[in-house]
Amino acid sequence: MKSFMELARERYSVKGFSERKVEEDKLTQILEAGNVAPTAKNNQPQRIYVLKSEEALKKAQELTICTYGASTVLLFTYNQQEVYVYPGEEAFDSGAEDVAIVATHIMLQAADLGVGSCWVNRFEPAKAMELFDLPENETPVLLMPLGYPKEGVGPLPNHTAKKALEETVKYL
Repeated sequence: MKSFMELARERYSVKGFSERKVEEDKLTQILEAGNVAPTAKNNQPQRIYVLKSEEALKKAQELTICTYGASTVLLFTYNQQEVYVYPGEEAFDSGAEDVAIVATHIMLQAADLGVGSCWVNRFEPAKAMELFDLPENETPVLLMPLGYPKEGVGPLPNHTAKKALEETVKYL
């Protein structure tokens, strides 16, 4: 079994998927990983739309060029009425960060099961609202194609290029 650091280092954004579909039991495990993710005050404002039908995938392709041929795409939103609002800061809430935590759990569980993913934010949220007829109180955050990498697909050349900790971590 891989350590968490091995899994985190090896996981990469898949930019080309094979036709092999994600098995239902694996998809359930992947979604369950998101369900156990922590959210602010445990409000769980996330909503995950599983796009698998031909119609839904066609809409996803209208929304972005970044589905990479995946047979399953997850659309993550949050319910604006269920977010934690920062004290004294009505303009700041936990919606996007809650979704980010959930999506990260999902992405890493997928990798642990041998399923590839890609975090996609190259889309217009308003268009996603329209195409998928989403409730007005939801905010789209990201799309995540899921599947098995196409033969010959691997991490981009810059995958392992990381800044030194000294550049990103400050001790106060």
